Amino acid sequence: MFLISDLLDIQALSESAELEFKLAQGVDGKGKVPDDFWRTYSAMANARGGYVVLGVREKRGNFTVEGIIDTATVIKQLFDIANNKKKVNVNLLTEHSVQCVSLGGKTIVVVEIPSARREQKPIFLNNQPMAETYIRRHEGDCHCSEEQIRRMMAEQVEDSRDDKILTGFDFSDIDQDSLRAYRNLFTAAKPQHPWLEMDIFDLFKSLGGWRKDRQNGTEGVTLAGILMFGTWSAIQDAAPNYFVDYRERDEAQSDARWIDRLYPDGSWSGNIFDFYRRTYRKLITDLKVPFELQDGIRLDESRAHEAIREALVNTLVHADYTGRSSILIIKRPDLFGFRNPGLMRVPPEIAIKGGESDCRNRRMHQMFLMIGAGERAGSGVPKIISGWKWANWRTPKLYEKTEPSEQTLLELSTVSLIPREVTELLDALFGERFHQLDDFERMIVVTAAIEGWVNHERACQLTSKHSRDVTLTLPKLVDKGFLVSSGEKRDKSYSLPGMEPPSPEDVFANALSAAHNLTHSGSDLTHSDSDLTHSELNLTDSHQGRDGNGRFIHELLDKPFIDDLEVLSVEFRAYLEDLTAPSRAHRRLDTEAMKDLLTGLCNGHYLSVSVMEILLGRKSQSIRQNYLKPMVDAKQLKLAFPNKPNSPKQGYTLS
Repeated sequence: MFLISDLLDIQALSESAELEFKLAQGVDGKGKVPDDFWRTYSAMANARGGYVVLGVREKRGNFTVEGIIDTATVIKQLFDIANNKKKVNVNLLTEHSVQCVSLGGKTIVVVEIPSARREQKPIFLNNQPMAETYIRRHEGDCHCSEEQIRRMMAEQVEDSRDDKILTGFDFSDIDQDSLRAYRNLFTAAKPQHPWLEMDIFDLFKSLGGWRKDRQNGTEGVTLAGILMFGTWSAIQDAAPNYFVDYRERDEAQSDARWIDRLYPDGSWSGNIFDFYRRTYRKLITDLKVPFELQDGIRLDESRAHEAIREALVNTLVHADYTGRSSILIIKRPDLFGFRNPGLMRVPPEIAIKGGESDCRNRRMHQMFLMIGAGERAGSGVPKIISGWKWANWRTPKLYEKTEPSEQTLLELSTVSLIPREVTELLDALFGERFHQLDDFERMIVVTAAIEGWVNHERACQLTSKHSRDVTLTLPKLVDKGFLVSSGEKRDKSYSLPGMEPPSPEDVFANALSAAHNLTHSGSDLTHSDSDLTHSELNLTDSHQGRDGNGRFIHELLDKPFIDDLEVLSVEFRAYLEDLTAPSRAHRRLDTEAMKDLLTGLCNGHYLSVSVMEILLGRKSQSIRQNYLKPMVDAKQLKLAFPNKPNSPKQGYTLS
């Protein structure tokens, strides 16, 4: 439980997606568990847990403590309904889950809703798993899709997703060259192992590539065997969504171009093992090995090498190969990026601490362990963090995304932890006070200095602390003068005093002429899901401050901004309309073709979504979710105001 001592705590905690306030007065005003509490219960339990505060009125961001008069009755209602299987399929509440807190002479009830274990999900209501299963999305409770629910059910019953025996597959579906190459690595790692005396098929069986079900007597190739060593045709039949992709770029910020790429193109097997050994070699090609001795022998690898190998193995063995995302590995001068389909079975903050493991593909993990790759018992992420700390690089970012599909991402930045110029800046701004902060507070301030800003989500990625602790730390740093805040609630960001990045309000000093037409929503971390109901969004009240093409110019922006088609020159507007004609002419356009259009459309300037809506002939919500968001995530596009990702005044340009 966390402590709430006054309204300031409530105001601060209101910024967290893991907190919900409900009035809970009931008809008689004495208190009643509101009906929509259980929707929030399901949503938080299926996500990362959270808290519901009963007895607080929230209106437009302002909070009033109304209190609960009859707390005993409310608490009894909570447990009576939670134990009613007809209402909720699993009761996660205990006597320690409920706390009564007195504020200003009034009593509120704080209910802690834990995250359900994998074996308990989905948490649903009214005996209707497909209709009444919810998930927490930022500050709202949303229906789970049928695909999400079926995935939860599969995760519930399958401890190891790669353990199942595949009907219709046999040893001929295994790439023999891959298996022999694996045996060579196995021999090098464990030269005295008795399995090395077996023939190739018996070794394959011992590794878990072939299994017999002792209950029904069936036996055959496992999913692990096919994914790890299979031929491309066999993998496609066993896992239709499977795809592995390595991309190398020579610039930190660039478009979709790459200097090297590895993906199943028919020139190699396409299986996990071959992808691992080919990709690992590419990842470490330019990694320096400092002179270091162990027992008098020079080491050929550094701890950074070990961290990269662990990150790659983690990505491959924790992936949900039924998911819609692909395995994606990125190498850039400034970072290594790893993405796998599926959310983490262990919450990121627990994985960072280490000691708890729940591998999704345990047989594949064992196969990697036999050749000296991978770590047991939940020590993989701590080893990655330790290796990066050894290299004095910035703290890795481990986080999850649920849109457009469930995926886990790990970013290993090769930027120095605290560059000398940043240290000098912080000393000049704060002097000795900066060094008196605790480690986490210093990390937040340093991140704001290096990246220009920090928000709640980014701060959570820097630590294993609970989200609520992060929520309370940020306003404390503001009070101490280390940070200044801008924005409201989920759109709030923090920066160093006097160094605030430009906001839409700074750039567009004049109010939106059509602001009342906006139906903005902040339900997505990177983009608004709202639909703009107008098509002529004019961000300025005059044509002043525009270039020869009619694009808006401001000293705080590094490029012109196209906010209104009506003020563009005839020639330039015609050029944009010709460029986007295929989108207006064809209701269905290939995704890559649409991305190519957006790449051309956003070249050389920022472009508002309302203008894209007209030029492309597509709804703004569709443009954001299907194209802009993935392209921003892939660093193909960048935002005009990255510290205000949900702003309705947002613009997009090439990275």
